[in-house]
Amino acid sequence: MANAPIEVLIVDDSAIVRGLVTRALESDPGIKVMGSAMHGEAALRFLRDKSPDVVLLDVEMPVMGGLETLERILALRPDMHVIMVSSLTISGAEISLKAMRLGAVGCIAKPEARSASEAVAIVAKELVPLVLSLKKRRVAPAIVAPTAPRVMPSLAAPMPPSRPRFAQATEILVVGSSTGGPRALEVFVKNLPHDFELPICIVQHMPAFFTPMLAKHLGDDSGRPACEAKPDMVIENGHIYVAPGDYHFTLMRRDRRLVAQINQDPPEHFCRPSVNPLFRSAAACCGGGLIAVMFTGMGDDGLEGTGDVHRAGGHVIAQDEATSVVWGMPGAITRAGLVHQVLPLDEIDGAVGRAVRRIPQGALR
Repeated sequence: MANAPIEVLIVDDSAIVRGLVTRALESDPGIKVMGSAMHGEAALRFLRDKSPDVVLLDVEMPVMGGLETLERILALRPDMHVIMVSSLTISGAEISLKAMRLGAVGCIAKPEARSASEAVAIVAKELVPLVLSLKKRRVAPAIVAPTAPRVMPSLAAPMPPSRPRFAQATEILVVGSSTGGPRALEVFVKNLPHDFELPICIVQHMPAFFTPMLAKHLGDDSGRPACEAKPDMVIENGHIYVAPGDYHFTLMRRDRRLVAQINQDPPEHFCRPSVNPLFRSAAACCGGGLIAVMFTGMGDDGLEGTGDVHRAGGHVIAQDEATSVVWGMPGAITRAGLVHQVLPLDEIDGAVGRAVRRIPQGALR
């Protein structure tokens, strides 16, 4: 039924947490808590007979931990949407990031609040939109290219990019992602050829405690130096830079070099970091000499910044709906006619390589 609520299973060994999360979710009439389980084995028994739309899974539990439970859930139900619920500890963050790379679609932090009502409000603000965004369809975590011929969606035709005033080599790759993004980023950086030289700047919607580990994993996956962006850090070829959690990441020019800046300006599209400041500042600094990629994510953060990239003459690529966990952010820029290519995840690295403009030395001015 189109109007049926999205059904959720809560798996957590704390009865208090299960109660708080239930209250937070059921504050929205579009969500129904179908059941709860106090550990992984109980969750698997539940899933043998019933089929919720979403599972909320505690990271650290007795009897069976979150990672093992996730792997067994996805073996039983490969298309199940699983959201990890983590304490703000190094161990919890590390396990959560591993879980998202295994196929969990997202992660939220357990709230640190002074009262139950405050905790419910914090969880509801973050979790309800995420759960609702997963209602439309399920995507199996093993992402493969579709076999049917791919065509540009019959949406608004892409606007012709503004023609640069002079020939420009491609200087940088900027990337936006959210729900399902850690897995997409992993696949993308692993597939990039070793001789890909552009610096890669990334905004992934993620709590502050998680972004250093995301950078470390992306470095391990790609064999490239990777770190969180820091103020006044010079952007170097062959490096990966990740926006720190709770900070916007922007670029500026200094002595003709690109330099990172971070700030805590107001959130955009309820996000900090937001994709918009990175894309907007990259367009201002590089004009047509950049490539922008939008991976899976809920909402439409990055829409305005992608418009700036397109008008400046940059090349824009969006992940397609079939391989996106949520086709919110890539779908928004596609519908707005700002995209030059809409591609499955495993073809984006090749398209990025082909989009790089290499201008002979002396051709620039």
